Amino acid sequence: MQEKYYIVTYGCQMNVHESEKIAGILRGMGYTEAQGTEDADIIVFNTCCIRENAENHAFGNIGALKKLKKQKPHLLIAVGGCMTQEKGKTEVLRKKFPFIDIMFGALNLEELEGLIVRKKNQKKKVIEVREKEGEIVEFTGAYRTSYPNAWVNIMYGCNNFCSYCIVPYVRGRERSRKPEHILNEVRELVAEGYKEITLLGQNVNSYGSDGTTNVTFAELLDQVASIEGNFRLRFMTSHPKDFNEDIVKVMQKHRKICRLVHLPVQSGSNEILKAMNRRYTREKYLSEIEMLREYFPEAEVTTDIIVGFPGETEEQYLETEALVKEVDYASAFTFVYSPRSGTKAAEMENQIPEEVQKDRIMRLVELVNSLTRKKSEKYLGKTVEILCEDYDGKKDLYLGRDEFGRMGYFKSEKDRVGQFVQIKITKANGISLYGELIEAK
Repeated sequence: MQEKYYIVTYGCQMNVHESEKIAGILRGMGYTEAQGTEDADIIVFNTCCIRENAENHAFGNIGALKKLKKQKPHLLIAVGGCMTQEKGKTEVLRKKFPFIDIMFGALNLEELEGLIVRKKNQKKKVIEVREKEGEIVEFTGAYRTSYPNAWVNIMYGCNNFCSYCIVPYVRGRERSRKPEHILNEVRELVAEGYKEITLLGQNVNSYGSDGTTNVTFAELLDQVASIEGNFRLRFMTSHPKDFNEDIVKVMQKHRKICRLVHLPVQSGSNEILKAMNRRYTREKYLSEIEMLREYFPEAEVTTDIIVGFPGETEEQYLETEALVKEVDYASAFTFVYSPRSGTKAAEMENQIPEEVQKDRIMRLVELVNSLTRKKSEKYLGKTVEILCEDYDGKKDLYLGRDEFGRMGYFKSEKDRVGQFVQIKITKANGISLYGELIEAK
């Protein structure tokens, strides 16, 4: 009887793609996918430690398996990703959850097969977390579950050391993949029928700055966009400190690059940006938005914002609100500052009381939602191109996104998943659009 696997993923798109790699490893070993934890012979947690709530969720879900592990002694429980990479965390996990069988880090994911084999050949638990980043190991066996979308890592790690962020400590320094490997991967994905490719990195703008390649991000973007085929191209994340006109000129050259840029601002206050070690000012950020929209008046921007950073005054918070209104974001990921052990911000004085943080995040969310609703209303009566991604059985509607990331729902008698379709928008509901199918390409 075939053994089955179940993967629990936390965090960003990078983690989602790494879970696809984990699934590829497990399928290569003969495992098939389980529908839930009860059916599984191995459960793998791909963790995130960027924010406290992700870590707490992981702890809760791991703890909930104690009873299942007693019922199924043969069940293997593996925990990997950023959380295990965090200093001292494997010891915490070992003591708190002695039934964990395997622990591995974000820096040695590709070793998972060997760790599983080791565990099966011995009784004691296997803990293998690489402390320092090594050479990039090219991995081609990912089991992709996101058709018609595909994520492609172009680099790993981060050199920015924002004062609130633990990524450089758990993901290591920046390492860029060789252009030929990236281009070959994208060509294969396009040949397999994937219609939207997203280039991933903690800061894609830094691609090549580690000296492993003579190609800049703008040049790489140009090469990827030059690949023949009918597909959309996105990239994330761009750091405002080095987002530049060369990138925008490449976007202008290739229509398949979406006119949507994710440009995390984090705060609208220069004082807070300096305390965050973001290495740009409010003025520089706004000049980049202006430059982008000079090339593309229709361009949209999404962002990340943190409220309640240590020392943030009400006036500084209001500067963020003012910037949000000025930029007029398509959408924003908003977060309450969460202290991460080992970062400089966690040691700062003037930590903001929780009730103040909650008040500010609620006000910011309402502002962002009001802007999003207004943008959705502007779609009414227009015909837009949607890449159909899925079918919602409860609504009996197909769904997909336009190039600006706006979700659109429509009815169709035929399966449209993986197709570009034209829909005329008849209803706007918050961030979602509803329309009538005009034609399919």
